[in-house]
Amino acid sequence: MALLSRAVAALLSLTFSRKSLAVRAFSSGSSAGILGGIVGTRNTFGPAHEHVRGSIAGGNTFGVNSGASFGSNLSLLANTRGGSLSAPFSRKVHRFSVSDVAAPTDSMDEVKAAAAKTTAGEKLAAMRAKMAECGVDVYLVPSDDPHLSEYVPAAYMRRGYLTDFHGSAGTAVVTTDKAYLWTDSRYFNEASLRLDAEHWELMKQGQPKVPTITKFLSDLATAHCKEHGKPLKVGLDAFVHSATAVRDMVEAFGEAAKEVEGTNGDGTPVVAEIDTLDGKPNLIDAIWEGRPALPKNPFRVQPMEYAGMTVTDKVAKIRSEMEEKKATLTVFSALDDVAYLFNVRCMGDVETCPVGIGYAAISRDGVTLYCDEEKVAPAAVAEHLKSAEVTIKPYGDIVGDIKSHLEADAKNKVWIDNARSNSALSRVVPEANLVDAQNPVTPMKACKNEAEMEGMRRAHIVDGAAMAHFMAWLENAIVVEGRSVSEVEVDEVLTGFRAKQPGFKEVSFPTIAGVGANGAIVHYRAAEGSELLKHLDRTTPILIDSGGQYEYGTTDVTRTWFFGEKPDDEFKDVYTRVLKGNIGVDTMIFPEDTPGFVLDVFARKALWEVGKDYGHGTGHGVGAALNVHEGPQGISPRWTNKEVLKKGMVVSNEPGFYDDGNFGIRIENLLEIQSANPSGDAEEEDGTNGDGEPPAKKQKKAPGKKFLQFGKLTMIPIQKNLIDTSLLTDAEMDWLDAYHEEVLAKVGPLLEDGSPAKAWLVKSCEKIERK
Repeated sequence: MALLSRAVAALLSLTFSRKSLAVRAFSSGSSAGILGGIVGTRNTFGPAHEHVRGSIAGGNTFGVNSGASFGSNLSLLANTRGGSLSAPFSRKVHRFSVSDVAAPTDSMDEVKAAAAKTTAGEKLAAMRAKMAECGVDVYLVPSDDPHLSEYVPAAYMRRGYLTDFHGSAGTAVVTTDKAYLWTDSRYFNEASLRLDAEHWELMKQGQPKVPTITKFLSDLATAHCKEHGKPLKVGLDAFVHSATAVRDMVEAFGEAAKEVEGTNGDGTPVVAEIDTLDGKPNLIDAIWEGRPALPKNPFRVQPMEYAGMTVTDKVAKIRSEMEEKKATLTVFSALDDVAYLFNVRCMGDVETCPVGIGYAAISRDGVTLYCDEEKVAPAAVAEHLKSAEVTIKPYGDIVGDIKSHLEADAKNKVWIDNARSNSALSRVVPEANLVDAQNPVTPMKACKNEAEMEGMRRAHIVDGAAMAHFMAWLENAIVVEGRSVSEVEVDEVLTGFRAKQPGFKEVSFPTIAGVGANGAIVHYRAAEGSELLKHLDRTTPILIDSGGQYEYGTTDVTRTWFFGEKPDDEFKDVYTRVLKGNIGVDTMIFPEDTPGFVLDVFARKALWEVGKDYGHGTGHGVGAALNVHEGPQGISPRWTNKEVLKKGMVVSNEPGFYDDGNFGIRIENLLEIQSANPSGDAEEEDGTNGDGEPPAKKQKKAPGKKFLQFGKLTMIPIQKNLIDTSLLTDAEMDWLDAYHEEVLAKVGPLLEDGSPAKAWLVKSCEKIERK
């Protein structure tokens, strides 16, 4: 799936007093929020910044004076994202239905229906009326929930409700007379089609002359202050903005204040004040009639055979790291962190993500899960958590408990990864008591243990079997029956075949099935009744990006298929260059501690040679029976993500090319990072040479760097008749043949001999014809 890059960010701590707000900025290895200029991405800052003086109005607003000392002006970078049948084919098609597995909440469709009931003009008028009541000139509506999730429950799809744009990344900025939407290159096409141009202006993030949100707001504040002689009032909900996002605005307003002469009553110029509107509802909630309730679906226990590490052992490891950081309390906000820590999963809270709503905290003598009581009602879950000595407290107690911990001892320190925590949590921790760094779960979760990796391997093999069944059905429908198949039917039937596999729970993200021009919409989602809906036949290609959540692993794969007799030369040329990029990354052997951005060029080289490129990253991390997008690692041209690739990580490899209005091509496999010298690992881990013999008994290898390589997880053929073999080297064709041999060996035994699926797989895995 097209990448959301993860990176290092400079972070923020907010300390409140009755009349002032002190803002402290410093660097940390984690993720930044969207307001720094990119929407829904994670990026890197440079050195720590100087302290910033702030002023507060009322008790829930703050501004920045021009006398503050600032670091360099920062803006975030844009992110990243054959053969005929010989066996008879059964007409029995297994479509996905609620009887197959527990039905996921179709959150987006629910919100789309609600958004369609009111026009853009009516919603904005209601919004501006609420803004006037609260005394704010601007209101910000991000994509996030209180856990800064990529995919959010329906109740938090506020930006989608307001704008009727439903991509996973975007921020709306509403002023008294204008409305803007920022989104990244993955969504330019979709957003331009969804927004009501009479009321909304699309701000194409990263394009020439398009300011970042912070730059836009600081310019607006400067103009407002000069014209009206008073600060611009910017409203936001602190629970859905990261501390880094607020920090970015503070710094931008401080820079802008240097250009304005004015006073806020004590002689310090202020161009803008941020009002978190504490005690008032989020302004979208105030105008959203029938807003969905927050979900309270129960957790389920993730068995040890898939988790590979007990909760007790995870807590012990975290406490060891807390000792090193001198932290007395560590707070976890991200839902996948909470699920990983407690070895639990959930279905229904967040569509396609096996996580449940909750916070977690670990102190020196206690472990707490903050969630609604319904989530731990199942006896197995309650017993599982009790055996790990986990205390259950109400979801809303988290902020108060952080305050109480700090009040208990002035020397207590709280470890919060500010970029993965909302500002409402971060602002209660004074700088002197804050440990702001990448939280200890992040690297543990990213580097899979052997049980987790074995589950991932198994998931991809059964996923390959599901895809073989689906492709046999699709080829028969298009080529043999000669009918056209809608994108929605493609989604339903593919999900149905996945649902028949053991351990399937739900899809790992909304399936992208884009026929023709829709394939160029990077995160397209087909819907019945949509004016964009297309049907697949023999005249157009289809891009299918899909995946499954199995109880033991998570999959994500993209293939581009074409059932016509002869694809045109341009399509074959680009398809082959995309394949060359995929092979280029897959075959890399690289030193340990190599950042992902170093490998990105190998995915793009063949496209660059003919002046082509793609606008998303090449690879993202993937969770083990967790979120399909997982940090901190990634493969992207954005050099700001300096997170190094490590053994045990899983990454996607998904170069592509998109010709707007015509077609999209993407070839995606998931890869596991392995040692390029397993025997060397064995020597280091157990003191032997890998065969039980102590190293002293054998000649030691010359000292030098350790190297890593990729192992293949995805087990799905690549369509061969779309390849221009004249562009491939012998080594690349050898790679393709070896890959297909591995696919057939692993997936073939799951398919019945003589079945259409087996016939399709065997034909698709034949050696490529060489000229």
